Amino acid sequence: ISRRLYYAHTNLVVVGEKLAKEEGLDTLIDGLDRDPEFRNTSTLVIANHSSAADVVKTLTPVDKIPANKILKTLEFTQRKWGENVKTSLQEVMKSLESPGRGTVVSGFRLVGNPQQAQKLDNLQESAPEATLRASGIAVLKEGKLVDWLYGKPAIGTVWILDKIQGTDINIDWKGKKEAIAYQTVRQKTSISAQVKNGQPHISVHTRVEGDIGDMEVPVDIKNPKVIKKMEQSIGKKIEKDLKMAIERAQKNRTDILGFGEVIHRTRPNQFKKFKQEWNDVYFPKLEVDITVEAYIRRAGLRNKSFLSGVKENQK
Repeated sequence: ISRRLYYAHTNLVVVGEKLAKEEGLDTLIDGLDRDPEFRNTSTLVIANHSSAADVVKTLTPVDKIPANKILKTLEFTQRKWGENVKTSLQEVMKSLESPGRGTVVSGFRLVGNPQQAQKLDNLQESAPEATLRASGIAVLKEGKLVDWLYGKPAIGTVWILDKIQGTDINIDWKGKKEAIAYQTVRQKTSISAQVKNGQPHISVHTRVEGDIGDMEVPVDIKNPKVIKKMEQSIGKKIEKDLKMAIERAQKNRTDILGFGEVIHRTRPNQFKKFKQEWNDVYFPKLEVDITVEAYIRRAGLRNKSFLSGVKENQK
């Protein structure tokens, strides 16, 4: 090109999956951080089963610039769904150099035909042949990509990191699978650490408030006992997601949940004993207690379910 490249306006960095797996992010991030023009507040994503070039070349409707499409989708997905986490270069750097901490970065994938993605025709389709989709959370160990998290392990990870802005939880009711939808409004997750008999011990406490979003069965929500039972079911569902996230992280031998960082911060002298072998020896067999408090605050525009009236008329 006939112009000098100018990086001060950069707001997104996309790293290809191959580079993240084979070489890792350490040297790349060092170069970006060292450049006086480059902003370390830029968002970092990893191309999931795609190359970085394919992702940034994809033309999509609504957002004409691919980088804006990725950033806005990431923000909205994190706010509404909870399976992704927006991370800046600065945050990734901090977690890479933090003792007892693995790193998570959101993934983006190209869905559809890569050749069609780069054509102007792709913008003129109501249902484009190729589009970009927020897809999974990348797990980095020592700067290299080791695993992808999707679904419940991904949501559980975001819960423990205390970065859930909003998500839906579906619970079973009266023998019907996922009959009631619960929408979170606010939540707080706190982690505390203890060392018992020379072994680290972690406690995770989550408090969540939300609203009922949808019901597929008639439920008497004026009854406090029914509400209490629903809250307990929601709490158990969240607890299950958190356990899945912890088990997956322990299997990967990568403390992306920041448990080691909590011990380092609250008990620095004791953490010195675990520091060298934290990810490979202590973290995989770490005991974790989970407590979840869930509260239903509202039921939308009606108390009595519309389905209750339908059922009464059918008798």
